[in-house]
Amino acid sequence: MELTVKKINGEDTGRKVSLIDSVFGIEPNDHAIYLDVKQIMNNKRQGTHDSRERSDVTGSTRKLKRQKGTGTARSGDIKSPVFRGGGRVFGPHPRDYNMKLNKKLKKLARLSALTYKAIDNEIMIIEDFKFDSIKTKNFQKILNDLQVENQKTLLVVSEADRNLYFSARNIPSSKVLRVETINTYDILNSNKIVFMEGALKNTEELFSKK
Repeated sequence: MELTVKKINGEDTGRKVSLIDSVFGIEPNDHAIYLDVKQIMNNKRQGTHDSRERSDVTGSTRKLKRQKGTGTARSGDIKSPVFRGGGRVFGPHPRDYNMKLNKKLKKLARLSALTYKAIDNEIMIIEDFKFDSIKTKNFQKILNDLQVENQKTLLVVSEADRNLYFSARNIPSSKVLRVETINTYDILNSNKIVFMEGALKNTEELFSKK
């Protein structure tokens, strides 16, 4: 697949680049995507939720009424889960939700996600650029010129750029990531992936390695 390289003002540079099949044209694996996204979302969970069972509730342990002869159900103490203010049955307790996946599966998931984006024509290539200062207005202008201002946009860069990162941070629909940190969730959660030329080359080199 060939894509035209654009300038940051939205104009064509006249150059074209080809997306290699080993990265953007594999046979997608939906289950790998599912597992990778599940891991990403699980690892974000704090797992600090907790509930009080009957042994944790403050209250009398006196038996409320005699066992037989009242004509109603038998009952124990006031901390029983059947009474208001009593303990909770099988409630959540602190736990670790983290899960591990092997590197090959995670790589397959990311390649599958990139392939889906290539199939849906949701990948754009722009020339390399840098910001001399932190200006959200300048980054918003680039999005407007590229006509992606109303879409969730993931900008992939080859190296860390502090000014660029902080310029994009206040725009909720945009995200800037280095090649090494792109993940399956962010790829699928974006409507348009914008690669800088250098970042595209680094991506293909990174994921082409065995």
